[in-house]
Amino acid sequence: MSANGGTKAIVAALLANVGIAITKFIAFLLTNSSSMLAESIHSVADSGNQGLLLLGGRRAKRAATPEHPFGYGRERYIYAFIVSIVLFSLGGLFALYEAWHKAADPHPIKSWHWVPVVVLVSAIVMESFSFRTAIKESNHIRGSQSWVHFIRRAKAPELPVVLLEDLGALVGLVFALFGVGMTLITGDGRWDAAGTAMIGILLVAIAIVLAIETKSLLLGEGAEPKDLAAIEQAVTGGPEVERIIHMKTLYLGPEELLVAAKIAVPACESAEDLARGINAVEARIRGAVPIARVIYLEPDIWSAAAERAGTGAAAPTAVPDQGPAPVPYAAEPAAGESRAGS
Repeated sequence: MSANGGTKAIVAALLANVGIAITKFIAFLLTNSSSMLAESIHSVADSGNQGLLLLGGRRAKRAATPEHPFGYGRERYIYAFIVSIVLFSLGGLFALYEAWHKAADPHPIKSWHWVPVVVLVSAIVMESFSFRTAIKESNHIRGSQSWVHFIRRAKAPELPVVLLEDLGALVGLVFALFGVGMTLITGDGRWDAAGTAMIGILLVAIAIVLAIETKSLLLGEGAEPKDLAAIEQAVTGGPEVERIIHMKTLYLGPEELLVAAKIAVPACESAEDLARGINAVEARIRGAVPIARVIYLEPDIWSAAAERAGTGAAAPTAVPDQGPAPVPYAAEPAAGESRAGS
């Protein structure tokens, strides 16, 4: 993913949400609409979330240390996971609480009837520009993937998070407009409560999706099948390697992939030849998959016996030939004694 593209989408969403949150709070103070309050808190939560994503992206750029030798790239995953928690608790649960409170004491909008409608329509326009930016930046890297596959498989969390937040914000605004509009038409505050409840359910659902996807990234995901195939081709694409004995990959961050492999190499005359061959393989891997920045290759001599044993080793000495099972030693009976059972 382009880090600049992700940052651009985050900044656009942050600016939109700060402006929207202010206008929604003003509308709530004038009308006492629960839908407007829920949407105000939603925009505040979204603004905080975008701030967290920017902070995570900045902290992830820190250089590796002895305590964290692989760097801080995964901080972007951690902050994305925090975003899902904030969206769930501050956005979704608060909206559900406010809906329950309003349903228990429904009251119509008694003054400034035009304010919430104007604010919500304006917010839809502003949020649409933010959503359009997120879609445009995502299309640069999405390729032919479906949107569902892109959100589920993207290794960089920022764009999927912003996309889901902006989509949730737009749908939530429609729900709020429905609740406020029906309350103004009927004079029944329960419509306002219903719109607020729909906003809460929507935000909780989005937060759960984000939590599931970012949890998978935190646990550690391997390379995509196409990248894995490219790495395998790069490893075996020269005379230096006879075969891959086993290989594992792991994302250390959205733009840094670790590759560790045990490779079968042909016999060579010197350690210098072996080192030169390994360096050539590493160069091919980085050429095929540029984000494969951390590479560990362990040379070995392939052995069919070791492979059948399933030890993960290759050299014949790793699994010595086991001859016939030894017969347990039994002492000869002393003179005048007989073996048991004779």
